[in-house]
Order: sequence, then C-alpha cells, then structure tokens
Amino acid sequence: MKKLISAVLALCLIAVSAVPAFAATMADGLGVLVDQFVYGEGPETDGLSIDYRYFSPVKENDTNKYPLVVWLHGMGNGTKDGIQVSASNVSYWSSEEFQARFTNGGAFILAPRSDESKGICWNEGTIEPLKAAIDDFIAKNKDNIDVSRIYVGGYSMGGKMTLKMAIAFPDMFAAAFPICPAWSPDAALLEKIADMPVWFTSGKTDPLVNYYFSVSKTFEKLSSVTNVPEDVRFSTLKKVCFEDGKRCTSAHHSWYAVNHDMFSAENGAYPHMSTKNALGEEVTLTYPEGMISWLCSHTSDYDGEATTGKGNLENVNEGNSIMGITDILDFFKTLFAAIKDIFSF
Repeated sequence: MKKLISAVLALCLIAVSAVPAFAATMADGLGVLVDQFVYGEGPETDGLSIDYRYFSPVKENDTNKYPLVVWLHGMGNGTKDGIQVSASNVSYWSSEEFQARFTNGGAFILAPRSDESKGICWNEGTIEPLKAAIDDFIAKNKDNIDVSRIYVGGYSMGGKMTLKMAIAFPDMFAAAFPICPAWSPDAALLEKIADMPVWFTSGKTDPLVNYYFSVSKTFEKLSSVTNVPEDVRFSTLKKVCFEDGKRCTSAHHSWYAVNHDMFSAENGAYPHMSTKNALGEEVTLTYPEGMISWLCSHTSDYDGEATTGKGNLENVNEGNSIMGITDILDFFKTLFAAIKDIFSF
C-alpha cells in the first residue's frame, strides 16, 4: 500500500513539474494574465538588489530563442511586489494574442521593481542593481533569450529610467520605448543612442510630464542627432484613453496605448493618436503592425556579456543646467506654440 501511495505521489509530482508554460488569452481577463508573472530577484549590487516579476514564453523541451522586453514602472507602482505588473496592463503582452506577434511566437517580459518602501524610485543608485538584475536574468535563461533582441521601455519615472538605461548601455538594447519620460537629457547624452530606434509616446495635456517642454523637446533633440531618423518615432495622444475609447482618469496615463500595442480594442486606430518620425513624416499604423512588430524588427550586436558600473552615465548627474538667452527664447517660443495648440483643438 505504501508503495502504491508513493508511486501515486511521484506521478503527481512529475505531472506538476512537467506542466508547460502557456499564454492565457485576453478573454481570460487581466487577473489571469497577471498571475502568469513569476517572482524573481537580482543579485545584491552596491547594497541593493532589484526584485522583479517575469513572464516566460518557454514551453517544455523548447529550444527557441525569444526576445526580452524590460518594462519599467512609474512612481507609485513600486510600493509592493506585483503592482508593477498589475497597475499598467502590461500583462496584455503575456496574452496568447500578443505573444504571437513576437519573434518566434513569444517574448520574455521582465518587470523589475524599484522598491518605493525604501524611498527610491529609479534614482541614480538603481542603475547598477537594475543592470545586474537584467544580466542575471539573461544568464539564468541564456538558452532561450535572443540577446540581439532586448528592448527597454517604461512610463513616467520608468520612462526616465528607460532613457537612462538606453544611454548608459546602448550596446545592450536593440530599441527603446519611453512613455511620458520624466527626464529630458541633453543632446550630448542623446548622441549615445544616435544609432538606436526609439519610440516616444505622450499625452498633449499630461499634467505631470509636460508634453511641450519635456517630451517633445527630448524627441526634437534626439531627432537632431539620430542616425536613424526613420526609426525614431513620437506618438501624440490629444486625449488619453483606454483601449475601449473611454477617457483615462489622467492625461498622464498614455501607457495604456502602448500596453494595447497602439491599437484600440476593436483593432483599429487608437483613439485620438497620431504618430510621426524624426523626418517629420506621418506614420500610419496598420493592424497588427504596432509597437510589438516595430520592436521585433530591430536587432543589435549584443553578445549577452554582463558588465558592471553605470556605462555612459558614470559620473553623470541629472542636475538642471542654468538657462542661457537661447534657452529662454526657445522657452517662450514653445510656450506660445503650446498656447496656440491648446486653443486650436
């Protein structure tokens, strides 16, 4: 009898351990999609370790190589484990429908957390621990990650960290997608990503990260130094809505457009959104060719080798510079253009 019970238990353990990874569908709901993300933690670096939630597309006996998307949350969404996934609907990207749009039919989604209970949200001290966590995750999944297709994106403070990581380690990322980034680096720093495809998204009436004086200025500065102007994009949301067309509670929440791959729930054009590239050309998005397909069309020469330090941001602070006369004149030109634009729609 004991042998029979042992055999049954053994079979149960085998059955549980052999369950392959699978992507839930959109119809299963956000809760089921969020539950697919597993807890992990990076190594301690300079006294800090970064924990994360991740989705893996890998199935049993799977030898495919998949892209890796690093998703960085905004302020207020790092207060506790898991909220960095549930707060933004990035879990849509783990759905069967969206996974099918990635190279080889899937992608790893890595959502690190800046632990705000410690009073930090993607500050300078998190650059090295975050890089260490990404490096460690790549090493643990080296058999299934396509290191030539690593992408970084995020919103608000996470958009700021997206730009910082891209500038610090441009060899690592094949493309970046900052959403209402709360930082506007100067042209000298942006030259570090002159060869990188970058897609900005922002709401025109964003109350927290100003569209006119911050995000559009960053796009303009990058446009002036980029070597790939056709692959530097800026999506503008005149009204910030959910994928069903209902207005968001805040015009700051432009990440909902990106989370739904730049299309509405009916797979048509996202409401109140227009996109242009650094050449000033209008970009028309035709379903299902949205953010995901754009990301996957870009690759890098990165070999997966881990590094230490802050890369191009070593000894670089984000402090504000004193405005010169040219800056002041530019400020007022932008102000007048913004006022004219606001009253025209």
